[in-house]
Amino acid sequence: MTESSVARTPQGDPAPQQAAGDGEAFVVFTPSGRRGRFRVGTPVLEAARKLGVDIDSVCGGRGICGRCQVDVAVGHFPKFQVDSRAGNLTEPARQELRYAEKRGLAAGRRLSCSAKLLGDVVIDVPETSQVHRQIVRKRAEARVIDIKPIHKLHYVEVREPDMHDPSGDFRRLCESLREQWPDWGIAADVSCDLPVLVGLQKALRQGDWKVTVCLREGRRVVAVWPGFREKVYGLAVDIGSTTMSAHLCELGTGEVVASGGVMNPQIRYGEDLMSRVSYVMMNPGGEVELTRVVRESVNYLAGQVAEEAGIVREDIVDLVFVGNPIMHHLMLGIDPVELGGAPFALAIDTAVNLRAEELSLALHPNARVYGLPCIAGHVGADTAAVILSEAPHGQDAMTLIVDVGTNAEIVLGNRHRLLAASSPTGPAFEGAQISSGQRAAPGAIERVRIDPLTLEPRFKVIGSELWSDQDGFDEETRRTGITGICGSGIIEVLAEMYLAGILRHDGIIDGAAAARSPRIEADGRTFAYRLTPEVSIVQNDVRAIQLAKAALYAGARLLMDKMGVETVERVILAGAFGSHIDTKYAMVLGMIPDCRLDRVWSVGNAAGTGARIALLNAEARREIETVVRRVEKIETAVEPRFQEHFVGAMAIPHATAPYPNLAAEVALPERPAPGEGGDEGGEGRRRRGGRRGRG
Repeated sequence: MTESSVARTPQGDPAPQQAAGDGEAFVVFTPSGRRGRFRVGTPVLEAARKLGVDIDSVCGGRGICGRCQVDVAVGHFPKFQVDSRAGNLTEPARQELRYAEKRGLAAGRRLSCSAKLLGDVVIDVPETSQVHRQIVRKRAEARVIDIKPIHKLHYVEVREPDMHDPSGDFRRLCESLREQWPDWGIAADVSCDLPVLVGLQKALRQGDWKVTVCLREGRRVVAVWPGFREKVYGLAVDIGSTTMSAHLCELGTGEVVASGGVMNPQIRYGEDLMSRVSYVMMNPGGEVELTRVVRESVNYLAGQVAEEAGIVREDIVDLVFVGNPIMHHLMLGIDPVELGGAPFALAIDTAVNLRAEELSLALHPNARVYGLPCIAGHVGADTAAVILSEAPHGQDAMTLIVDVGTNAEIVLGNRHRLLAASSPTGPAFEGAQISSGQRAAPGAIERVRIDPLTLEPRFKVIGSELWSDQDGFDEETRRTGITGICGSGIIEVLAEMYLAGILRHDGIIDGAAAARSPRIEADGRTFAYRLTPEVSIVQNDVRAIQLAKAALYAGARLLMDKMGVETVERVILAGAFGSHIDTKYAMVLGMIPDCRLDRVWSVGNAAGTGARIALLNAEARREIETVVRRVEKIETAVEPRFQEHFVGAMAIPHATAPYPNLAAEVALPERPAPGEGGDEGGEGRRRRGGRRGRG
């Protein structure tokens, strides 16, 4: 028996856990998903290194640097078939206790160099312990937003009390607001919450009866500060299933003063949404843990951006959040189990207005939280935010919007009608399920070009602006190395392989191309393309992307059927990942229907932009609450034609759909005529491969 044995299926994927043998422990590392069996007593850091898990350590495992900290995930994980317990690691040893005493360790944290395996366990590697940390795309997209804030600041001088006027301080404050700001629509019945009253008299007297009042919608006092105050802040948060981002905005001007991003910590409970729902189903009360970690991350982001901007959390008086239905419900503390099966019932499909303290958010004591409305069970508040950002309901052009992610949301329409659907693309576009795949991090290949004559590649990696064939590339990438290929890279390499004749119309890596280049290598009964010494594209990688892109195209095509249109006039790719896809290559693969390339563009994190619009414009909130009620939800799971479109979209770019606009810009390979060898040969290969895989 080897000290490390990684169980894998015939397709190369890690196999489900089997009953552990005597003296063995099964360990799974998240978010990478790498797993294997090791002898009991193996240090966690050693197991991680043998599996290629990215954990930092500079002290040689002596418990000095503290960079190798990990978290033990506790509970039953059906995706991995593991019951993970803290007791399946050894108790903290002397070096770990010494480090905790001198420098501190968060509750539940362990030093992986000290902790040893005693039983089956799921280990989460936090971002701070990773050498090649994922790049969370957090930049706020440039957008002109009409500022009509819900919260406004008013400087007032309040009449002092005297023995002849028994009125309370709050009454005189409200009178001063109406007298000194007569044109600002301040209500006659201004009210406030208890925390305002608690601090009111102190603020008035500290400010010598001159104070700044933060008023919400002209009728509710949120805060009172002594003296003159010029700025107040709000936070727009996009809770994605993989990453979370936050933008801190000055509410008076709309300026984004700081942005932050972080991995969604729920990944340790499952990479995709349904696996997280399964975790809750298998672990009663699991939704409490999922809610806790996502709220902690929102608090972390609030602290991160506040520190960057040089303010305190208490300066943040408003927060807007968006997310898919499961993220939305978990943020609110709602059990998402009903969203895990038909009829995918939402607990609430209207906007929510809450106090921040109800969600355990550490902001201003009177801060409010606004959640955009969800549209349907699989089309959430993030899609509503995309609609608010891109405004297809205000356009004449038939517009297709695709928010590319683990679960893609698709919107089609114009000012007359809007349709929406979700399509289960899976995590392949983010590098998961790919043999050399990884999320975006320094060292990951993100751009690829292949010479159609020599089949030689050149590429770019995250962290360097140079192409691999340029002088200085090796020196510039020496520190990070070439660690794998991320989503945008896998899309480009497959499209380039197709254009160069390495990849056939049916998605088969053509072994005949081996005569043209040694980079096409035999890989069992199939072939692989050797991109670098570290990275190969194997047949299963192609299949994973084919399945994902076919689901994406089928969802879009189904909406076009329902709309009664054969073409679209504009295609918008949204999402942090969508903003890094080259639109030409997305169309070459057949991820989206044919369209003029100059009318296909990426808009970045449109959900985050929509959240900012809702934060800064009171009318926008009312607008989106009205528009989402007009959106017609199409459920792909019950539509017979979805499967028909899916099968046709497995081909590259499509089995039958013409791509005249693309062909005018790109020299596409000829499609095989019906009945010719290409597709039939590919099908035969798939049947043989399928029997082998099942065996």
